[in-house]
Amino acid sequence: MFLNPQLSWGSLAQLCRSLGTMLQSGVPLIKAFQVSGGKSRDEKLRSASEGIIKDLRKGSDISSAMREQQNRFPQLMVDMVDVAEQTGSLPEVLLGLADHYDNLIRLRRAFLGAIAWPMFQLFAAILIIAGLMILMGWLDDMGRGMSLNIFFGLKGTGGALLWIGGWIALAVGGYIAYQLLSRSLGSLAAMHRFILRIPVAGQCARSFAAARFSWAFALTQQAGMNVLDSIEASLKATANGAFIAATPRMVAMVREGEDLADSFADSELFPKDIIEMVRVGESSGTVPETLQRLSPVLEDQARRSLHGLTMALGGLIWAFVAAIIIYFIFRLAMFYVGMINDAASGAL
Repeated sequence: MFLNPQLSWGSLAQLCRSLGTMLQSGVPLIKAFQVSGGKSRDEKLRSASEGIIKDLRKGSDISSAMREQQNRFPQLMVDMVDVAEQTGSLPEVLLGLADHYDNLIRLRRAFLGAIAWPMFQLFAAILIIAGLMILMGWLDDMGRGMSLNIFFGLKGTGGALLWIGGWIALAVGGYIAYQLLSRSLGSLAAMHRFILRIPVAGQCARSFAAARFSWAFALTQQAGMNVLDSIEASLKATANGAFIAATPRMVAMVREGEDLADSFADSELFPKDIIEMVRVGESSGTVPETLQRLSPVLEDQARRSLHGLTMALGGLIWAFVAAIIIYFIFRLAMFYVGMINDAASGAL
């Protein structure tokens, strides 16, 4: 139900770089697709390449052939190839797209690498608490009526399994809910706007989205795409619902003659330093170059924000686990103090 028909970023980067390099060397287009698609391990890429070759032999252009491949190619890539065919800069555009997808892979790896440790901490915390539940069950069996109700009465092996199963259900439910929300731009935009308001997480998400926009805008402008289409394609490239939802307003402002920097400011999505740098770039006619230089700076900001976010998450997770363990120890100590007091009273 939720399978993504698109090719992976790695496959797209490989295809674009291989095609761009061979076309620059003078290899015929169909032969370039045969070689690039044929050497890939991605079955979807090989199938898509075969379909494109068939359409090219019928006289179709590349962008039209890509559109026939059941949405396997991102809209940004199709639009860029379309512009490149019209301007005669296909090899350069393909190599630029390869850099773009390699950049997205780096960003994703940075994100996954940063959240790996907090996720491990959360997994360890879940297992630790499950172990405490099993221990409480054993103490109940050994303590003849002893009752330590910490997790709504969950204890023993059954309680631990229910605890772990609840987390699995929460994770699966969250994934399904996100996929459902992603099908509606309004819902996705509302969710991403909420995330952008969260102090550390919002700064991280904003920096990643702005970095993607900057890279895509510079790429599309250098390829010769008109500025309105470039804005739309670059906002889509952010993969952030809040940025994508701002497209109609930003495009309308630029179409009516407003400065690009003013449309950035009106969206209330871009950091103020970026807006001012774009304003300076507009005055000198170097907006694409400015944004291209900004992209790695924004990536560094996003990584720093992500590091701070993961540190905070890790601290919260272990504070939660420590609180549970301390509470458990306190309850256990109070139980034994009660037993000692009862024994002392009986002796008297």
